[in-house]
Amino acid sequence: MSEQLKKEPGVSQPASSEGPKKSAPKKPLFRGKSAPKKKAEDPKKAETPKKKPQQSPNPGAKKTQQAPKKQPKRPVEKVAEAVEAVTKPAKKLVEGGGKNNRSRGKLRVIPLGGLNEIGKNMTAFEFGNDIVVVDAGMTFPDEEMLGVDLVIPDITYLAKNADRVRAILITHAHEDHIGALPYVLRELNVPIYCTPLTAGIIKMRLSEHRNLKKVKIYDKPAGSTFKVGAFDVEFIRINHSVPDAVSIVLKTPVGTVIETGDFKIDTTPINGEMIDLTRFGELGKEGVLLLLADSTNAERPGFAMSEQKVGRALEVQFKGTDKRIIVATFASNVHRVQQVINIAAKHGRKVAVSGRSLDNIVKVTTELGYMDIPPNTLIDINTIKRYPPDQLCIITTGSQGEPMSALYRMAYGSHKQVEVCPTDKILISASPIPGNEKSVYSLINELTRRGAEVVYDKLAEMHVSGHACQEELKMIMALVKPKFFMPVHGEYRHLKINAGLAQSTGVQPGNIFVSEIGKVLELTRDSARFNGTVPCGRILVDGLGVGDVGAAVLRDRLIELRGQ
Repeated sequence: MSEQLKKEPGVSQPASSEGPKKSAPKKPLFRGKSAPKKKAEDPKKAETPKKKPQQSPNPGAKKTQQAPKKQPKRPVEKVAEAVEAVTKPAKKLVEGGGKNNRSRGKLRVIPLGGLNEIGKNMTAFEFGNDIVVVDAGMTFPDEEMLGVDLVIPDITYLAKNADRVRAILITHAHEDHIGALPYVLRELNVPIYCTPLTAGIIKMRLSEHRNLKKVKIYDKPAGSTFKVGAFDVEFIRINHSVPDAVSIVLKTPVGTVIETGDFKIDTTPINGEMIDLTRFGELGKEGVLLLLADSTNAERPGFAMSEQKVGRALEVQFKGTDKRIIVATFASNVHRVQQVINIAAKHGRKVAVSGRSLDNIVKVTTELGYMDIPPNTLIDINTIKRYPPDQLCIITTGSQGEPMSALYRMAYGSHKQVEVCPTDKILISASPIPGNEKSVYSLINELTRRGAEVVYDKLAEMHVSGHACQEELKMIMALVKPKFFMPVHGEYRHLKINAGLAQSTGVQPGNIFVSEIGKVLELTRDSARFNGTVPCGRILVDGLGVGDVGAAVLRDRLIELRGQ
């Protein structure tokens, strides 16, 4: 069992790095979770708040220093100059922030997921008494996590500072960026800001968790600007494998930060809206303090292919076959689903959808106008036996071999409506996510045993990545010209290669920070350095239990399985 797994469900870190806390939580972050032990009291807690400057005891002396006209706001101006701040949030810090790092105008960047791993993306940005969180994702369990449904970030630090968390900002609607929301929102009663489609999908997901309080969700289209605490926020339109994805700009008192989110540069996108490269260039001219960039495809040279290439490849598979066609893809890949529906309609085939998540996505995107289904094309999955194979197309989930997904149940003969047979042609329009290769190829083997013709990534290019390759990453870096750079969203090798790309575009080696979850990057207008850690780790969700499963339980399950 890996050393990383042994540390689950949480990793205790020095309390002194967490900054001041008003009070310790009355209960563990998640039920049954082995939360960190009580930490030593932070010596900064005992410090008294910074007092306002007192007036001179000699009024006469003060009058001689003033101009003939009275200036009653002079003392406040002196305070503002002392802390080098000009915004209202900064003034509040002087009044109530004490003599800690927050009152000195330092931005703290705290990754809680998405570094040295694929998925589980979550980063906190802290300035003064304000914290905003970007994304709250999940990841799939590995093979040793028997019985575990999903893995989410440890939010101990955020829960202990819940009164300072102002909002969660979401880049896009993929599960590795929104999947942890139902669990995080049990601890944090904060609003969510995201684009309209992302809002629709989040509402759908949250509706499945009835024990949640009412959550405020504000939908802001790409290009919107708004204020959250000390942060001026802006959404920039980007291209990704789900519509309505954005990069997030945070303008702070010490400088501008850009979190790219997952992105690519697609010059021929399905919806006709290309990434807003102009805005990235404008921000670069204004000056960018820190860029956090997607590292998923940092190993790949060149550019990611356009989504339209997949449409052409799928068209080839539909031509000249009289078999029933089953297409497996990601439920949230709306553009891919749209292309499959269009091609099926063109070839006179009805389309049925299998998989609850996919069915919900189709409903939400259709209602919000992000998907256009040709008339008399979509049919109910329960009516497929009325149509001959050459007039039918089924779109399904399960492209990653997920247990109990629709395609998985088809492969193992437990799907209620679909029985795979030699008259089926199955197109897997996805590539295995790193770590899922064994599950995917085992699924392909089972489908093949049932006599179906299976076409997958090794046989045809029916999938393109939604993540930027090297030339796209360098283009964004060249436009933004950041003073400091932190690669995110990837395993360690991805982060290191992305760091090298940043250096090749002119970022100084000493200004590049390859980090890890829980490690705090502290920035001023002119400097950046690592300064302490916060509790971090992985929380395992097993059925309705959150954090109930630890390394000991997983070890017992593994021993029991091997003993059978």
